[in-house]
Amino acid sequence: MPSDTLLLADRYRLGEVLGTGGVAQVRRARDVLLARDVAVKLFRPGEDLADARRIDNEICALAGLSHPGLVTVYDADPGSETPYVVLELIEGRTLRDRVQDGPMAVEDVRRLGAALADALAHVHERGFVHRDVKPSNILLDDDDRPRLADFGLVRIMGDAGVTRTGLVVGTAAYLSPEQVRNEEVSAAADVYALGLVLLECLTGRRVYEGAEVEAAVARLHRPPELPDDLPFDLVRLLSRMTSLSAARRPSARECAEALLTPAADPPTLVVEPPQRRPRGLIAAASIVVLISAIGTGISAWNSVTSTGSEPQETTAPTAPASTVPRTAEITPAPVAVQPTTPAVAPPIQAVNKGKPAGPAGSDNSGKGKPGKGKGKGDGT
Repeated sequence: MPSDTLLLADRYRLGEVLGTGGVAQVRRARDVLLARDVAVKLFRPGEDLADARRIDNEICALAGLSHPGLVTVYDADPGSETPYVVLELIEGRTLRDRVQDGPMAVEDVRRLGAALADALAHVHERGFVHRDVKPSNILLDDDDRPRLADFGLVRIMGDAGVTRTGLVVGTAAYLSPEQVRNEEVSAAADVYALGLVLLECLTGRRVYEGAEVEAAVARLHRPPELPDDLPFDLVRLLSRMTSLSAARRPSARECAEALLTPAADPPTLVVEPPQRRPRGLIAAASIVVLISAIGTGISAWNSVTSTGSEPQETTAPTAPASTVPRTAEITPAPVAVQPTTPAVAPPIQAVNKGKPAGPAGSDNSGKGKPGKGKGKGDGT
C-alpha cells in the first residue's frame, strides 16, 4: 500500500479508511489535480488466480458502467503495483444504517426499490451479475437517493467462473437459493437479494436471521414472511422476486416498472352470498300468490257446484270456447246462472177448454188420454 505522505499516481492524497473488505480497502482521498474529494479502492493483489480475476472483473465492470444509481468511476489502473480504482465519494450513510432506525414507509421503499432495480437492470444489460446486493453495499446521499456500490463479487454472465470449488460467494443472509445450492448464478440472483433487502426495509429486520449456515439454508425450507398490511401489488411482486425458482422471478427492469407504477388492488375473489330481497317485497309477493291460489280454488269449487247440483241450462246458447275471456275461467261472476224452478205442466183446462178438471190429486201426466174418464193405472 502506498504511504499516506505520498501521492497515489502523483495525483491522489490518501486519507482516512472508509471500509475494508477481503481483498480491498476503501479510503477517502483528495484529487489534487481537480481539487475534489474522492474515494479510492486499493486492491491487495495475491498469488491466487481467483483474486486476480476478481479484481480485473470489478475494475472492468465499474469502468464500463454509468448510471445514476451506481457510484461513478473517475479513474482506474489495474496494472499498477497496487491496483486501484477512483470512485465518486458519496457523503451520507448506508442503507444498513437507515434500516437500524426502524421500518420505512411503503412509498419510500417503492422509490428506493425502483431506483435500485433500474441500476441492476443497467448492470445486467451490460452482461454482469453483482452477486452481493445487501444494505451495507447501498449508499444513501444527503437526499436519500441510493447508489449501488462494491462490485467486488461481480461476475460476467456466461463466464466459467473464478470461484474456488465448493466455495459459496456472497453474504449468507441475502444469498439466492441457487447460490446456496452452488448452482449456476444469473441475474435472477440479484433480483432475489433485492427482494430481501426491500422486505428488510419494510420490517426493520432481516428476513433470514441466525448463523450463516442457518440463515443460508432457511430459505430452502420456507418462503419469506410478508407483512399483512402491504398493498396487493407489492405483495405479489415481492413474492415473485423471492421465489425459490429463478425462472419465476421477474427481471430487474420489470421490477423497476412495477414499483414505479403501483397497480390498483383487484376485485375480491370471494363469492358473496346472494342478496336477500326486502321483507316487504317478499310479503307482498306471498300475498299475491296466496290470493291467486284462493281465487283458483274458489273458481274450481263454483264450477263443480254449478255443474253438479243445478239443472242443465238449455235456454241460453253458450259461446264458443275460443270467444270466452280467459278471466272467466279464473274468476267467474258471483252469480253465473240463477237457478230456475222446474217447469210445471199447464192445467188440463188449459188444454181441453170447457171440461172440469180431474179430482184433486189425480195424475194428469199419466198415459190416459185427457177428457175420457178414468185413466188406466189410477190405482182403482
